[in-house]
Amino acid sequence: MIENTIARWHQLVASNDPSGLDDLLHDDAIFHSPVVFTPQEGKAKTQMYLTAAFFVFFNNEFRYVREVVGQNDAVLEFETVIDGITVNGVDMISWGEDGRITDFKVMLRPLKGVNIIHQMMAEMLKKAS
Repeated sequence: MIENTIARWHQLVASNDPSGLDDLLHDDAIFHSPVVFTPQEGKAKTQMYLTAAFFVFFNNEFRYVREVVGQNDAVLEFETVIDGITVNGVDMISWGEDGRITDFKVMLRPLKGVNIIHQMMAEMLKKAS
């Protein structure tokens, strides 16, 4: 059982190590991408998208600037700079009683940032498949 889901998430981000996602994600996890129309269902797909995000988002400029944490969900606002574009967004995370993430939704702004993220994530996911 994961005692503090968000603390564990922050550890993975700080170490830039997506290998810990396997233990953190529930088997039925769902990932909601800011650029893909349909939810990506299942642990394997969620892990694939989040692993790609580790390589696209988590650079030296990435930082969480605000968080609101409830009993089984959280909203984490972040900022980063990618190819000279300041990107602002939120990670909306829900988890079950065992502490494993069941739902992960990413929302982004501005449009120019969404476009560059879309391009870079597509490249990373193409390599992964």
